[in-house]
Amino acid sequence: MAANFETKAIRTEINKSENKEHTTPLYVTSSFTFENPEQMAAAFSEEIDRNIYSRFTNPNNTEFIQKMCALENAEDGYAFATGMAAIFNTFAALLNSGDHIVSCKSVFGSTHSLFTTFLPKWNIETSYFGTTADSDEIESLIQENTKILFVETPTNPGVEVVDLEKLNAIAKKHNLIFIVDNCFATPYLQNPINFGADLVLHSATKLIDGQGRVLGGIVVGKKEYIREIYLFARNTGSSLSPFNAWILSKSLETLALRVEKHCENALKIAEYLEKHPKIKSVKYPFLKSHPQYEIAKKQMRKGGNIIAFELKEGLEAGKQLLKQLKLASLTANLGDTRTIVTHPASTTHSKLSSEERNAAGIADGLVRLSVGLEHYEDVIEDLEQGLN
Repeated sequence: MAANFETKAIRTEINKSENKEHTTPLYVTSSFTFENPEQMAAAFSEEIDRNIYSRFTNPNNTEFIQKMCALENAEDGYAFATGMAAIFNTFAALLNSGDHIVSCKSVFGSTHSLFTTFLPKWNIETSYFGTTADSDEIESLIQENTKILFVETPTNPGVEVVDLEKLNAIAKKHNLIFIVDNCFATPYLQNPINFGADLVLHSATKLIDGQGRVLGGIVVGKKEYIREIYLFARNTGSSLSPFNAWILSKSLETLALRVEKHCENALKIAEYLEKHPKIKSVKYPFLKSHPQYEIAKKQMRKGGNIIAFELKEGLEAGKQLLKQLKLASLTANLGDTRTIVTHPASTTHSKLSSEERNAAGIADGLVRLSVGLEHYEDVIEDLEQGLN
């Protein structure tokens, strides 16, 4: 197999059927048959590698997983119904009661809820560090029962960048499982495994699908951890549907083309916003003004499609901007062909206290812009009329 990203995304395929189809068919089946009871027994005992039941494996899921492993340089993977299913199953499979997590403060709102509301039910606690914390500060949070070091980068929704090499050194020093949520970057822009990550998570609902059609999630990485996650997931029933896997596998074929254009548009729009008099600050990884610009250049190919900007007039200004926009969509997704705008303080992170939001870098006037594939001048025109 060729080594280039685009070729791997297109040419990583499962074996063709006897019909010799050019594109992988959709395997809509709940289960798979066997020629005899001995073969069936061998499949259940894992003496042979066979599809048994689509909650365990399905050819469409297998192809999607194989592509993602090829693109992330991972040994193995497992696909889930949603990105949050991937996150929950990963933590639930690898942690025991009494274990401890060290995580960056800036995480997706539902991930924060998982850490603070649900995992504590099983006596699993989380300690948080800031995106700019030094190694000593992070290491001071590590306890005897710490098992996982977790990070998103770039972060949601503040678009901060965290140094993966630094975190990997800490994880290896303390024998922690290093897990990275790579949703904003996609495997096209960033490969955390190349920087030492043990596992990489994605909400495939976002840029991997890229057109706002289906839900999906995936975890890829070291085979030994994926094995534990697979055994947990096949018994808890959170697997990705074959139809969604088929969509996502086809979507990967255009990921490089789409993300290149997303990044081109986003940089131009970020540069426009940086000059606007009503904007207090703009964060985009490939703006030179970004506090972690040098880290972003080190570990990302380009800056991605997400811009975070803060309005000078705060909470009400953020709400008013969303009311005035005519082209951008108001929706809970991101990574779509269509530009999407959200105001985290009043929507995705509204359940956090003001103190918790500020600690996570989410100011009242912060707006998250997911730049689409429209002509960038039309998006700028919409922002201009909305801001004015």
